[in-house]
Amino acid sequence: QVQLVESGGGLVQAGESLRLSCAASGRSFSKSGMAWFRQAPGKEREFVAGTSWTWTGTITDYLDAVKGRFNISRDDAKNTVDLQMNSLKPEDTAVYFCAGRLQSGIPRSEDYRWWGQGIQVTVSA
Repeated sequence: QVQLVESGGGLVQAGESLRLSCAASGRSFSKSGMAWFRQAPGKEREFVAGTSWTWTGTITDYLDAVKGRFNISRDDAKNTVDLQMNSLKPEDTAVYFCAGRLQSGIPRSEDYRWWGQGIQVTVSA
């Protein structure tokens, strides 16, 4: 059974940092796309950042609103993917979800087979 478990969320003030971690079990994601999505109250879930193996090397993608502030990284030996979030803003407040694909690639749609349960990130002004 494949499971994705997020950790590291919490309440911080604007300008501070948080690091989210997603631990995968049940299969290796070393050749698969993995991503972080978020869902704010009253809004649709949106792609935040993703990373994937490809034949030409690892690729990453970021939502424009988080470029330069967030960094996604993966440790294939540990089967984890982290999201380092710096200079947090109140508009980053959301439930953050880890997602994994069966294949490589990091679509911005919800074309991911496995999802974590989500973890709350709250940024106060």
